[in-house]
Amino acid sequence: MTRPPLKLRDLLAPVWKIPRGKVATYGQIARAAGFPRNARQVAWALRAAHGSIPWHRVVGAGGEIKLRAHPGMEQRLRLESEGVTFRGRRINMRLHEFPFAREKAAKKRGVRARNTDPGGR
Repeated sequence: MTRPPLKLRDLLAPVWKIPRGKVATYGQIARAAGFPRNARQVAWALRAAHGSIPWHRVVGAGGEIKLRAHPGMEQRLRLESEGVTFRGRRINMRLHEFPFAREKAAKKRGVRARNTDPGGR
């Protein structure tokens, strides 16, 4: 397999930092990679990686598995085998969310992640 383009590698680099039993959202991955507001591109990059990365540790906002049918069940089973617990259809993010370094520092200072949406949403 040829090396993926630079942006693709950059987008996926934070995924390798997520340890077993922890998860991160598509948005967290995008921010950690330095591409805020590119959560959809993270999903695209994970698909383009063809399973050569721990894709199952990346979930939707609020800990929801966004994949449907067989791929969604496979993701859930992989996460459960790593000790990740669910509350209904969602992952218990209080227990299993992986805080990237920049987000850890902001939480220590009591600062929320900066809202970059021009609409203020």
